Amino acid sequence: MDLHTVTDVVRPADRGDIPAWHAEDAWLAGGTWLFSEPQPSVRRLIDLEALRWEPILADGRGLSIAATCTIRRLDAFEAPAGWTAAPLIRRCCRSLLASFKIWNTATVGGNLCMSLPAGALISLTAALEGVCVVWPRDGGERLVPVVDFVTGDHRNVLGPGDLLRRVDLPASALRKRTAFRRMSLTREGRSTALLIGTLGPDDGPWALTVTAATVRPVRIEFDRPPTARRLRDALGETIPDGLYLDDPHGTPAYRKHLTGHFAEQIRRELSEGSRP
Repeated sequence: MDLHTVTDVVRPADRGDIPAWHAEDAWLAGGTWLFSEPQPSVRRLIDLEALRWEPILADGRGLSIAATCTIRRLDAFEAPAGWTAAPLIRRCCRSLLASFKIWNTATVGGNLCMSLPAGALISLTAALEGVCVVWPRDGGERLVPVVDFVTGDHRNVLGPGDLLRRVDLPASALRKRTAFRRMSLTREGRSTALLIGTLGPDDGPWALTVTAATVRPVRIEFDRPPTARRLRDALGETIPDGLYLDDPHGTPAYRKHLTGHFAEQIRRELSEGSRP
C-alpha cells in the first residue's frame, strides 16, 4: 500500500546519523506491516536497512540476531555442532502465518516489536533466554529479557523513538534439550498455543515457555524436572485466567486446556532419560 502522507525518507549510515525522533516518524525495516494498511499519522520513514547490520553472528558466546535479519535468513542459518536447541529456529520460523514474499522481507525485530501473542520468534527467543538490546531514544543501551520485552497483546517496553537493535541468545541455552508443541485451527494457521520446554545438562535446570495461548510470554523455571503435580500447580499459580488470550482462534478456556495438555507432554518428553 502506498503511504501518501510520507514526505521524507531518511537512510542513516550509522547510529550517529539517526535523526532526532518526532511524533510523526516511523522505523522502516521489512515494512510488511507498515505498508499493509494506511498510516495517516506518519510523515517520515527512517530506513534501518541503510545501517547494514550483520544479520546473524555466531560465536562461543552464542547467537546475535540483528533486528533487521529476515525470517528467511534466520531459517537458513546453520548452527555450530553442539547447539542441540538449534532445530527450534526452523520450527519457529515455520510456525508463522506468512507467504514466501513475507519470509523474504519480514524481520525478526518486526516480529518482536509487533508483539502479537502468536509471534513465533517471540516464542523462540523467550524460550532460549534471549535478551533484547534496545537503543533508547536519548542514547545509550538497555538490555531487556525477551520475556519482559513483550508486556501484552501488541504491547512492549519500547517508548517513542526507542529502537530494538538485536536479540542475543546465550550459548548455554542453545546447548539445551528442547521439546516443542503447537496448535493452530488449520495446518498453516495462526498459533493458538505454542509451548517450548528446555532442559539443561545433568537434568537441570528445566523451563517451560508459554506463548500464543497467553497475551504475553510466560516462563516457568525449576531447578530440575518437575513432577506432574508440581508443574500443574505452577501453571495455575503463574498464569491467571485473565492472562489467556481471547480471539477468533481460541477461547481462554480452550487455550488453558491446551497449555496444561502440552505442558504435561513436554514434561514427559524431557523426562525421558532423566535421572530418577
